[in-house]
Amino acid sequence: MQIKRSALLVTLPVFAVLLACTLFAAPALCSAQQPYKVIDQWKPGGDGGWDYLTVDPGGHRLYIARGPQIQVVNTQTGKLAGAITGLHGTHGVALDTAGKFGYISDGGGNAVVVFDRVTLATVATIPAGTGPDSILFEPSTQTVWAFNGRSKDATVIDAASQKAGAFGDRSSSPGWKVVATIPLPGKPEAPATDGKGLVYDNIEDKNEIVRLDAHTLKLTAEWPVTGCEGPGGMAADPAGSRIFSSCDGKKMAVVDTKTGKVIATPTIGDGPDAAGWSAKYELALASCGEGVISVIDAASPDYKTIQTLTTQRGARTMAYDPATDRIYTVTAEYGPRPAPTPENPRPRPPVLPGTFTVIVIGR
Repeated sequence: MQIKRSALLVTLPVFAVLLACTLFAAPALCSAQQPYKVIDQWKPGGDGGWDYLTVDPGGHRLYIARGPQIQVVNTQTGKLAGAITGLHGTHGVALDTAGKFGYISDGGGNAVVVFDRVTLATVATIPAGTGPDSILFEPSTQTVWAFNGRSKDATVIDAASQKAGAFGDRSSSPGWKVVATIPLPGKPEAPATDGKGLVYDNIEDKNEIVRLDAHTLKLTAEWPVTGCEGPGGMAADPAGSRIFSSCDGKKMAVVDTKTGKVIATPTIGDGPDAAGWSAKYELALASCGEGVISVIDAASPDYKTIQTLTTQRGARTMAYDPATDRIYTVTAEYGPRPAPTPENPRPRPPVLPGTFTVIVIGR
């Protein structure tokens, strides 16, 4: 049998990878060659919209912000493990490094709500700015950062000073102190940290990224994101000194955190709202509202988009679990879009009851 040269050239790299997997047991290499796929769908129930997702790899939980509550899903069973209720308008959850407490940005209540990660009971309410949206836990300083969309600033909370058991009156904030309110140049969106005291945040309405110092509590840089309109989602690669910001116009901006310069703008799906980073496989991820997950090879100098995985329309937020190499995204089915009104010129279509779905992606 005659084998064409072109077919041989394609086959040899694949054979080399298979040989490495077989002889040298290189799991990272083997897994990185496999595409992601939808492996499960869960129905945790509940009606209405949603916002950010946060995964707890060690606790096997997925936290989903859903209006007046946070749904908590067991990632081993796909079942609802509980809910944190009595809130106003939630946007996101940040988790401490000790496994004790979680922090909710309750935008409707202009507050950060602290909860016990074992019992899911709320233990403190801390006043923030107006409309806290995204939220982040900075490990080196043990601080919580709530980025306030309406007042355009960041509320910084000292979590190191809290004492276990000193919860007292839940309407106050014993043990958690606001240590700074840092003005921002525009509307903040998703943040990220290098884990050593630097915090980054997208400024959506200015097409910028800001850098903040968690040790000095100062804004230390503003970087224009060339070629990126409306930066929303953000993920950080501290080891590689890179930030990945998902943008409108089907682009992701790759930013060098040493210089603040955009070094690449790979193509992603339309309508992104979140980004993720896999340090093990050097992959940048973007979840996009058109119904795709875009996967970028960040180990390659050209930052090639190596997969566009179809999910479902509206699945624009996500969380990445590095322990299992799984991606979680959520969406629902929609009814007809209402007619525009002067009060609401761009109405959203209603979510159909009983259709809210968690989409589980793996390899």
